[in-house]
Amino acid sequence: MFEMKRTTGRRGVPLIFLVAVSLPGFALQRSTAAADNPPITDKVGAIEGDAISVEGPMSVDVVHGQVKTVLRSGSDVHVKAGQARIDLIEGGHIAICGPAHFSVLKSGGSLTVALDTGTIHIFLQSEPALTVYTPQIQVRPISIGNGSMETIVGLDAAGAMCIRATKGAVRIEQQLTGQSMLVPQNGDVSLTNGQLETLQASGGRCFCEEQQSLAPVSSGTEVSALASTEELKRRAAEKKTAPAVAESPAPPEKPEPVYQVFMPPLHFDAAKKVPEEFDPQLIVLVRRVRVRPTLIFQGKVEGDAVVAQAAPAASEAQKTAAAKPKPAEDTTWNRVRNYVRKLWTPSS
Repeated sequence: MFEMKRTTGRRGVPLIFLVAVSLPGFALQRSTAAADNPPITDKVGAIEGDAISVEGPMSVDVVHGQVKTVLRSGSDVHVKAGQARIDLIEGGHIAICGPAHFSVLKSGGSLTVALDTGTIHIFLQSEPALTVYTPQIQVRPISIGNGSMETIVGLDAAGAMCIRATKGAVRIEQQLTGQSMLVPQNGDVSLTNGQLETLQASGGRCFCEEQQSLAPVSSGTEVSALASTEELKRRAAEKKTAPAVAESPAPPEKPEPVYQVFMPPLHFDAAKKVPEEFDPQLIVLVRRVRVRPTLIFQGKVEGDAVVAQAAPAASEAQKTAAAKPKPAEDTTWNRVRNYVRKLWTPSS
């Protein structure tokens, strides 16, 4: 119980009036703080993946000893590579094959996936009521006999879209014209630029198989833990004792010819009605190759060996005769010279 006394200030203004004015302001401040922190009722589901980024509203929860990111209404998700998985709060899950970009919006029991690019694989039982929106098409899975629903929706950057109804049917609706079409179970169709007139059989192009590594982990499985000092020492010792793996030599590069085309510069004259064409004979084709080294034959030659006959050795007499000088030939000049010499030589 509060007890207030009536006192006055210097100018005689009752202080009880100031207290009475401050009480409503305190109540207004508490109501504003409560409005800023409303209870979280727009949770979509926990997301996990190898290369993902989430922007917008989200929260962090601990599930089976694991810290997981929980998407909320308005979350914007980028799956840069690989796959991601969203475990929905109401049950079921969505597998995403990257690269993909989408946003999630939730209102009551209805969930909307605004798909920009990528492929999603939807697994649902009965809830939530899910709708996939693209810039021109909306896709809504339909259960058959209260059975489960499995649907694949893909959209690429060029505007090509594929839809596969593995379990249950799928209703396709054009957002601008309101034209709709029902794809039966096991139907696999594709369309271009959001036009239902281009609907045709996809032929297995819509594909997004869920990886086993993204399956939920049981509570008894240890996910990760910091390595102890003993484990670090043991791993360091194993690395030291492990034999070094010999690196295999790189394969030799195969020289291939390189072709280059040189042509005259193109020009345009706006004053001429007919553009002047360049002469094709001025185009030069250059082929660059690497000269091979001298060929070296390695191996052996098979066949009968050729035996060379050796010449007989010369005798000693033949060698002496060959060494003696040959007598001078008896010419006419030699005869005249000998006759003159005999004339002038005195006889004995």
